[in-house]
Amino acid sequence: MTEVTSLLLPEGFARPGHAAVLRERHLLAEGARAAAAEVGAQARGTVTRLPVASRWRAAQDGADDPVLLVPGFLCGDYSLLGLHRGLRRAGWRTYRSGIAANVGCTSEMARLVEQRLEEAAERSGRRVQLVGHSLGGMLARGVAAARPDLAAGVTTLGSPVLAPGAHHVALSVSIAALVGLHAAGVEQVMGHDCVRGECARDSFLDSRAALAPDVPHTCVYSKADGIVAWQACIDPDAHAAVEVSGTHLGMGVSPAVLAVVRDALARHRAVAAEVPPAAVVPLDRTA
Repeated sequence: MTEVTSLLLPEGFARPGHAAVLRERHLLAEGARAAAAEVGAQARGTVTRLPVASRWRAAQDGADDPVLLVPGFLCGDYSLLGLHRGLRRAGWRTYRSGIAANVGCTSEMARLVEQRLEEAAERSGRRVQLVGHSLGGMLARGVAAARPDLAAGVTTLGSPVLAPGAHHVALSVSIAALVGLHAAGVEQVMGHDCVRGECARDSFLDSRAALAPDVPHTCVYSKADGIVAWQACIDPDAHAAVEVSGTHLGMGVSPAVLAVVRDALARHRAVAAEVPPAAVVPLDRTA
């Protein structure tokens, strides 16, 4: 257990302080700004002009390229609805992960994400980019590393890829509650092994596996993050690390984060285009 704990919270990383979670109260203001932007876009019938929008990026956006979005811990696909809508308006073809609540065994959640990746690739006939928030980003990165034949890039949003244990104590309370439920017989939620056992170790190592050269990675982080240590979200192996302002929970609704994600998707497409894509492997539904 000590070995797993040191792996998930290595030396040099610390949990956010007790008061850090208070920064997450700004989520309400972020949600209000996102709602106003959504209303404005619908009223004009056009894509909202985002803070870092550019003609170059607008020309690169969309093209009906597929993108799979993966929600964070305790959340479901609904939490990324703002990103879904914004990317679809910009011309990307978005797919949901099928996760109603990301509270199950991390290995099982990864298998579900991989299955959805296979389905999205089969439907679109193209390799798929993945965008994941928090724990969803770690799942997305692990799946992208395992399936370079289907993944065209990965963007992580506030994902502590270097130290998943570097999270606020409030999150630890939620994890302990799930482990207690699992011990009481609720098998649909993560158990002790998923938190401090072999499952936790294997899931972390999967999320740190090397990505193929034509599967670029952009990590997005915020120094105002009140849930996870922002330092743990900066992957030294990533093609780019982009700082944004705002809360951890607000990354799924922030118009500024949407702009960063659009830029990342466009850059990833350019990188992937330099290497001949692997053939899409059809999903074997008889297995």
